[in-house]
Amino acid sequence: QVQLVESGGGSVQAGGSLTLSCAASGYTYWRSCMGWFRQAPGKERERVASIDRYGGTTYADSVNGRFTISRDNAKATLTLQMNTLKPEDTAMYYCAADSGGLCYGFGYWGQGTQVTVSS
Repeated sequence: QVQLVESGGGSVQAGGSLTLSCAASGYTYWRSCMGWFRQAPGKERERVASIDRYGGTTYADSVNGRFTISRDNAKATLTLQMNTLKPEDTAMYYCAADSGGLCYGFGYWGQGTQVTVSS
């Protein structure tokens, strides 16, 4: 059974930092593409960042240069380091896995962790 469990969300003032973590289990982690997505109230879900099995990363323009995604295949964990946070970063953040590794079929999702940035 695939499980993705996020942690690390919270409230922070603009300009601050947070680190999100995701613990994965139940599938072959090292072969997967992993991603962080977010959804704010009334807005569509947005892909924030992704990392493939080789360590290749992609970022949304809105977070490029401020957020860093990384993975530890030995521990089956995913991390999102978020710096210089802005109020518009406020959203529910989700960890997602594409077990096929192609970075476009994210079929597994965590329960989400809330990030709130105040001005």
